[in-house]
Amino acid sequence: MNLSESRYSQFALCREMIQTAEIVAGFDPAAMEGIGAEIAAAGRLLMTGEGSSRIFPARSIMAHARRCGWSCELATEAGRQASEYDLADWAVFALSNSGQTAEVIRLFQKLEAEGHPRRYSLSAKAGSKLEQMATQGFVLSCGKEEAVAATKSVVEQALFYRAALEHAAGTPLSPDRLSDLAAAIEAALAAVIDPTLIDQISAAGTIYWAGRNDGVAEELTLKTNEITRKKSDFLEGTYAVHGIEEVMQEEDVVLWVEPYEESEEKFRETLGEPGVGLKIIAVASRETSFPTIRIPDAGDLGEFVQMAAGWSILAEVGLALGIDLDKPERARKVGNEFLE
Repeated sequence: MNLSESRYSQFALCREMIQTAEIVAGFDPAAMEGIGAEIAAAGRLLMTGEGSSRIFPARSIMAHARRCGWSCELATEAGRQASEYDLADWAVFALSNSGQTAEVIRLFQKLEAEGHPRRYSLSAKAGSKLEQMATQGFVLSCGKEEAVAATKSVVEQALFYRAALEHAAGTPLSPDRLSDLAAAIEAALAAVIDPTLIDQISAAGTIYWAGRNDGVAEELTLKTNEITRKKSDFLEGTYAVHGIEEVMQEEDVVLWVEPYEESEEKFRETLGEPGVGLKIIAVASRETSFPTIRIPDAGDLGEFVQMAAGWSILAEVGLALGIDLDKPERARKVGNEFLE
């Protein structure tokens, strides 16, 4: 993706994807020290939101926390279901780009009526309805997004959680690491993708995303709908070889994020030949036994680079299909807006 070319620069979606690297480089993890202490004092954090404001931000930090063995208990749930839970002993963080998402506002109304003391919000606009319902509100630095599909905000939301939870665990995130991460994101977005692979993905009936339950493949599944207008599905872990192959078609494609090396042969025999006969494409920081879209290795921040690479793939597919990347026909920027 190169903004010096008008085929990219004419779309806000592409411009916002590119802006992500700058947002990461300028992010100040030290500013999260106070909220990190609040979360540590609670010892439990419920992360809520809808769609892109929950999938990657919450799932990525939960996966990282479990790998690190942090003691803080983390959970995520959509707003309506979370309202059915006993959250008296939990800190509750609600993310909403607009600050107007009905489900999380109603959850906060319920918690406020119960006298819940730890209600936190993060949105792109100061003074939003959600912030008014919070005991403490935070505002994203990335600014308003023009494209319907959220990109730069999703990454900043995930960085916010990462920095806050690193402080809660007593291991603050280094700004130097964010500079390296920004460069890796920029490289992933700028990489030239084999046009043959883009043609194969563009021709797919269904685009499947396989990978870990860390929010990356699941979020890219949603982005596939918004950006390419194609059907998609998220295949967690090795779910792709545990039954769904019964309904897959030869024209489908599986995009596998950082494949498990020991599972590659099983995927090939089940989904490739002599199985379904579909195409498997890896998105990975190493060479795999499949056609591979290589990305920089960012260590335990790798999910951010994987996300950027996925965006780039989908933007290329959307352009190949002649789609207006900024304006889906039915999808809305605010999924369900709160009305008084």
